[in-house]
Amino acid sequence: MANRGRALIAVIGLIAAIGAAALYLMARADAEDAKPQSACIVCHTQSTPSVVAQWRESKHGKMNMDCKICHAAEEKDPGALKHFDGSFINPIVSPKVCGKCHATEEKQFSASYHASAAKFIGSLDNVIGEMIEGGPASNLGCKQCHGSTIKIGKDGQPEADTWPNYGIGRINPDGSNGTCAACHARHTFSRAQVREPDTCGKCHMGPDHPQKEVYEESKHGLAFKANHDKMNMNSVEWVVGKDYTAAPTCATCHMSASPGLESTHDVGARLSWTLRPAVSTKMENWETKRETMQGVCRQCHGQTYVNNFYKQYDSAVNLYNDKFGKPAKDIMDQLHAEKLLTDTPFDEKLEWTYYLLWHHDGRSARHGAAMSGPDYVQWHGFFEVSRRFYTEFLPEVKALRPDLVDKITSQDDHKWIKGLPKEEREKILEFYKTRYGE
Repeated sequence: MANRGRALIAVIGLIAAIGAAALYLMARADAEDAKPQSACIVCHTQSTPSVVAQWRESKHGKMNMDCKICHAAEEKDPGALKHFDGSFINPIVSPKVCGKCHATEEKQFSASYHASAAKFIGSLDNVIGEMIEGGPASNLGCKQCHGSTIKIGKDGQPEADTWPNYGIGRINPDGSNGTCAACHARHTFSRAQVREPDTCGKCHMGPDHPQKEVYEESKHGLAFKANHDKMNMNSVEWVVGKDYTAAPTCATCHMSASPGLESTHDVGARLSWTLRPAVSTKMENWETKRETMQGVCRQCHGQTYVNNFYKQYDSAVNLYNDKFGKPAKDIMDQLHAEKLLTDTPFDEKLEWTYYLLWHHDGRSARHGAAMSGPDYVQWHGFFEVSRRFYTEFLPEVKALRPDLVDKITSQDDHKWIKGLPKEEREKILEFYKTRYGE
């Protein structure tokens, strides 16, 4: 009986202890719920509940970083607005604000091509978007990737033709360039989202810069699609070879860390060629930048493989430059110098033809070569370069200066246009008869 009594007392004691613990946890939870919340959260839970929910799930929210840490402003600050409670806020969060906590990332980003993307406003692209197509098309097209200057109206509000704008190089009211939210979408600032190729594809797609399409057809893109669940996209460090091994993304090669290489927000830090202009050139310090990129390549490929890839890549870019890019540019420069073309861009068909030759066809070919996309090297690339060069560009030049065309077609690179030798034609025909039975 004594043993039973002691056992009963022990059970009662255990139940009491569990009950006390439960009461303590409930009281603690009630206390957490009762913690005073900022006025921002109280109000915006009703007015913009999705924003608050995103913020709560973010690292910022879990660190209890109040909205005012990013949005608070002084009345004198550019872009400051008087809020309902009498305080001043700035809805346009610039890299300067992010840099207060993320100083290294802000410094790297501000030195990058991304941050200066709004400089396109003085380019031929902007002539097409702003003048030929029209302002509203440019506002919702070109400027939503490149960015533009955000203007503040007399009422203190951002003007409608400049805001909203998440162009990566936008010029903010505080004078800074860019927006981190172009990639790190507010208010979750998700690591996984910013590492997704689709995030880069918001801007890097289409005939003039088809990086997303090239990536998707490459071995890299196919491996990523097949192994997405193995990519550990939410990892804090996200080091290739350590946190994931299945495939690279755009971020892997251009920004993220690998063993011995720190991450960077300067997207040009690993690029040895510039593929944007009519004729490609090597970047400043290109040897160092190439070695940095090759360090990423070597996480999956041997040095011989890497070296040979770069030889193929260089050969393709040089082919474009020497056979098409330089001759076409020289002709256009000469025609303009001789006043056979006006100074007004795109008022003559030849200018459109030339623009499509390098800006669409030539870029597709070069980007395909850079990112291992064979169809973009061939049918979307060099085939279209050749077709436009021989069937449009040269005939249009010939109408103005026949001797310039004769000079081109007399060169070895273009000798085929005068006709293949008889033995060469017979060799091709014999192959087709044997191969296809025709």
